[in-house]
Amino acid sequence: MRCLAPSLLRSFRGLVPQYVSAGPGRNPVLSLKQLPLRHSCSASPGLMTAPDVISYWQKVFEENGIPEARESSEYIVSFVLGAKTFQSLDSGKVHTPLTAAQQEQIQQLSCKRLERMPVQYVLGEWDFQDLTLKMRPPVFIPRPETEDLISLVVEEESRKCEGKKNSAFSVPPPVILEIGCGSGAIALSLLCKIPQSRVLAVDKEDAAVDLTKENVHRLQLQDRIHVLHHNVSYGSAQQLLPWGPMDFIVSNPPYVFHEDMASLDAEILRYEDLDALDGGDDGMRVIKTILTLAPSLLKDSGSVFLEVDPRHPDMVEDWLCAHPDLLLTLRAIHKDFCGKPRFLHIQKQSR
Repeated sequence: MRCLAPSLLRSFRGLVPQYVSAGPGRNPVLSLKQLPLRHSCSASPGLMTAPDVISYWQKVFEENGIPEARESSEYIVSFVLGAKTFQSLDSGKVHTPLTAAQQEQIQQLSCKRLERMPVQYVLGEWDFQDLTLKMRPPVFIPRPETEDLISLVVEEESRKCEGKKNSAFSVPPPVILEIGCGSGAIALSLLCKIPQSRVLAVDKEDAAVDLTKENVHRLQLQDRIHVLHHNVSYGSAQQLLPWGPMDFIVSNPPYVFHEDMASLDAEILRYEDLDALDGGDDGMRVIKTILTLAPSLLKDSGSVFLEVDPRHPDMVEDWLCAHPDLLLTLRAIHKDFCGKPRFLHIQKQSR
């Protein structure tokens, strides 16, 4: 993090958080004494509107090398004013001068962002699909592309229900296992999108289990989900089968190649649980465990849906071919919104 440029200091005299030098080559750190946010560009002394404050903090973030400076500033200011985005603020709040308390809260949150804390952690909540979920470090932050994983599972369930419409037997609601639940984003989205479904959500980290449970109660879905603290391994079938057999296994597992970990953004390396990202030398350590367990946990024709690295589809297909005893078939590879192969649909063969 760089110190602010002299030109910006002159333009925003009295507004900038005070830094203490941490020595050559080290990041500056915030001192305990920070100047209050004061008038800089408003026509009336002491008065600043939301656009004024957004522009100010955008410049501070830019001068300190903070990524997505404009977006970060807008999210923070909008959050303090009770909105999700700047665009959703009503005109009255846009043009009304902020109170001293609001300016102070914005400064406190912005100082966290200056320390490269992700906006999701700064705000303490984030939207995923149509849900507002609590967020806190070091629990993995759900990414936008993972919303497509939810859609794929929902589409497959709809297809299966359509195919059984004329069946003489009633179709039981699906049972879903999520491995690596993190904040609960995937599990809770599926509960909301697939009526009557039941979910077993598993994570090896206490922090993730606690946060998922908190979000479960926040959304009042505790009657349809069981959250289990468990480190999934090749011997996990015995612990997980009491909730099965499963219609779906869904996971956004750790899939970053170990050699790529050091190149991740500072926001990730400083704050997120790196075990939730590091997939080992080939990025497939947890993927292989899930696929090895799948035949024991899935119903016949049950499905595994995985989010993976774009290099993984071919690797997974080769691995499945080398393990024909698992009776798993790669049914489909789906691309993310950037056009990269990101999601795998793997199905258990009927006996």
